[in-house]
Amino acid sequence: MARPNILIVMTDQQRGGTVLPGSPVKALTPHLDRFRAESVTFTRAFCPSPHCCPSRATFFSGLYPSEHGVWNNVNVGNTLSRGLNDGVRLWSEDLREAGYRMHFAGKWHVSAEESPNERGWDSTRPFRNQFEMKPGMWRNEPQPYEWDRYSAANAGRPATRGEGQILREGYGTYTHYGEKENPFNDRQVTDDAIQTLRSRPQGEEPWCQYVGLLGPHDPYFVPQRFLDLYDLDDIELPANYTDRMQDKPALYRRTRDRFDQLSEREHRESIRHYLAFCSYLDSLFGDILQALDETGQRENTLVVYCSDHGDYTAEHGLWCKGLPCFQAAYHVPAIVRWPGRVENPGRDVDAFVSLADFAPTVLAAAEVATERRFAGASLLPFLAGEAPADWRDAVFTQSNGNELYGIQRSVMTREWKYVYNGFDYDELYDLTADPGETVNLATSPEHKPILRAMAKRLWQFAHDNRDTAVNSYIMVALAEYGPAIICAE
Repeated sequence: MARPNILIVMTDQQRGGTVLPGSPVKALTPHLDRFRAESVTFTRAFCPSPHCCPSRATFFSGLYPSEHGVWNNVNVGNTLSRGLNDGVRLWSEDLREAGYRMHFAGKWHVSAEESPNERGWDSTRPFRNQFEMKPGMWRNEPQPYEWDRYSAANAGRPATRGEGQILREGYGTYTHYGEKENPFNDRQVTDDAIQTLRSRPQGEEPWCQYVGLLGPHDPYFVPQRFLDLYDLDDIELPANYTDRMQDKPALYRRTRDRFDQLSEREHRESIRHYLAFCSYLDSLFGDILQALDETGQRENTLVVYCSDHGDYTAEHGLWCKGLPCFQAAYHVPAIVRWPGRVENPGRDVDAFVSLADFAPTVLAAAEVATERRFAGASLLPFLAGEAPADWRDAVFTQSNGNELYGIQRSVMTREWKYVYNGFDYDELYDLTADPGETVNLATSPEHKPILRAMAKRLWQFAHDNRDTAVNSYIMVALAEYGPAIICAE
């Protein structure tokens, strides 16, 4: 069988539940619903970090941030990391060398030092989204443009707050949602992908096409016709919306304070806009699939639909994504269609899956061999209907904060979740009794053995993935159980 073409559509900040029937945040997604019926859906797929750049770098490298070196937003002036560590190789480079024709359109957000073109891609218009660096700004030095937004705009506090607005004196007013016909220029990115599909010469060389859409990232501005699909009266707040997080790190509460300016109706309106945004993306994805079908390339094309991270969508009263280590910010869609190679299409797989798994998966599907180590593993056995006996029973996260705050790591099994916060007290949740992560058991004496066991798993993963979030200095060595517990027995 010929090597497959590979089409990847990655959205930005889309919760995994938006594509899963029965989820409280299931969006109206007719195209994805049909796509799922032909695919395998990984219902427990998670990103390694609640930020775009580290998660995208993991997707392309198969490594966690501790090894690929991208920890936060590479495009801001005070970033802690501007690009990949020396020696890190992306699967796009392997495919290019193996003869694949490579096309990239949309959001990159992996490095501020290199463009996609320097990592194996042909990218005619990669900088279509407003959050991307402009061409010519690939420099590894602080940028003064950060202050321009303050000097160019009125950052004062208005007398009254408007619909969906959050007042922030000295920062400017933030508007959480609204109506816009072409948010983030995702329509142009989609049209670029469709044009490429239709104009690409048919030949023996396989191709790989990456489409990086920026929705449903905040602020949630969407075309009115997709808002009209949802009735505000049908929108409910999540069960844990009332969690004031008094037993959790103070930063969590400080973050919620911003969104407490919104009324409960405005929180529900925000959910409506977010779901409508997901429906808009579903429409764009449907257009891409239609073009693939009409060009006769469907049968030999592996298609991946995924996202880089999730969104809190009012859980615990929070929005967007950030350091509060709740599943909503980490759970992502992950759907794979490969005609003729998926056993029993329409299946759901509930094994723990990481974005790190897609690098070895893409290379295995393309029959490209490599000797380098990945933090992830190929998902091809699951497509074939097999369940590897040694598959992971836990997922891990890594965050060095969002430029202005916080070392954080976590480990989650099906039953328990432990969060190590270098900046505050830790967290422990019983996911069986408390799936909404509302009761922090980290200080409970009876749960100390569980806390210790989970901490040991976390530090073992840190050791295996060369994580340097370890320091024995008295002022920073604050974990209940430190890294040496992996050597205690």
